[in-house]
Amino acid sequence: MRTKNLKIRYITDKKGNKKEVVLPIKDFNELIDDLEDLSVIQQRKNERIIKHEDVVKILKINVSL
Repeated sequence: MRTKNLKIRYITDKKGNKKEVVLPIKDFNELIDDLEDLSVIQQRKNERIIKHEDVVKILKINVSL
């Protein structure tokens, strides 16, 4: 989700300082999903990477067994 597309409203104090944010639930849920995705990416950053073609080979071998 691009942040410039968010429909954000701010709740301010009497001096105009931003204190809280109000946004549509759909936008909130998308932000939460994005945060969860980033968390998974962070957790998996050190995992071994297997090329797609190698995965296909492994699957073909396992299917033929």
